[in-house]
Amino acid sequence: MTNKNQLFAGIEGKHNEFEQADILLQSIPYDGTSTWGKGADQGFEAFLDAAENMEVYDIETDSEVYKKGVHIIDPILEDASPEAVFEAVYNNTKELLKTDKFLTFFGGEHSISIGAIKAFYEAHPDITILQIDAHADLRPEYHGSPYNHACAVYDASINANLIQVGIRSMDSSEVQYMDKDKCYLAEDMFGQTDWMADSLSKMTDQVYITLDLDVFDPSIMPATGTPEPGGMNWNTMIQYLKKVFHQKNVLGFDIVELAPIEGLSAPQFMTAKLYYKMLSYKFFNS
Repeated sequence: MTNKNQLFAGIEGKHNEFEQADILLQSIPYDGTSTWGKGADQGFEAFLDAAENMEVYDIETDSEVYKKGVHIIDPILEDASPEAVFEAVYNNTKELLKTDKFLTFFGGEHSISIGAIKAFYEAHPDITILQIDAHADLRPEYHGSPYNHACAVYDASINANLIQVGIRSMDSSEVQYMDKDKCYLAEDMFGQTDWMADSLSKMTDQVYITLDLDVFDPSIMPATGTPEPGGMNWNTMIQYLKKVFHQKNVLGFDIVELAPIEGLSAPQFMTAKLYYKMLSYKFFNS
C-alpha cells in the first residue's frame, strides 16, 4: 500500500507512516478522456516537487499541518478504458473509506472523480458534492462513455446534493440537468461575496469537494486542459474554502486537471499551496 519513494513536502518521519497519518493521498494519473490539452497524467509529480519547495508553516492558521501525517499510497494506474478506471477508483475508494482517515485524491483529469464521488455518496447518503470548476460537466455521456471528464458530476447531480461554483462554460444540452438554484456562475460571482453564504446555506453538514483547477483564471492557472477566461483568483478561493471547512464537515476532496507547462513552475506551486491550505483548514485547532 505504501509508496516508499514519495514523501509529502519531502519530509521524512513516522508521521507519514500509514498507521500514524491522519491523511491519505492517492494519485490517479489518468488522462484518457481529456479532449484538448493533455498532460494531466504528469500533474502529481510536478505537484510533489512543488510541495517539497514550499514553506510548511501556514501563517493564517498558525499551524504545520504536515505533522498530522500525509501518507502517499500507491497510485491507481488503470488506463484500459474510462469504464475500467471508474471501477478501479470506485472499488478502491470504498476500501479506503473503511480506514477512517481523511481521503484526498489527485488527478489526472476530471473523470477520475466519478468513482470516488459514488463511493462517498453511497457511504454518506446525505452528503453534498461541492464542485468547484469552470465547466458544468453534466453530460450523461460523451464520446460514447458516461465516465468521460465531461460527465464528471452528472451522476452526482442525480444521487447527491450537488453544488456547482465557478461555472462559466457548458454545452446547451447540459442546461436541462442543471439545478440553477445550486449553480453559481462565474459572471455572477465576480465582485460579489453573497454567493458564498448562499451556497453554504444549501449544503448538508457533510461535504466532499471536487476541485478542477480550471476554475482559476488562466492568468494564474494556465496549466490545465481547457483554460477558460473569467475565473476565480487565489484570495477569493481560499476565503471561500475557509468558510466551507469551518462551517461544514468536509470528508474528503480531489484536485484534478493540473497539466504542467515545461519551464513554468508557478501553477504547480499554487496547486501545492492550495492542497496544503485545504488541509490546514480541515485540521485547524484539531
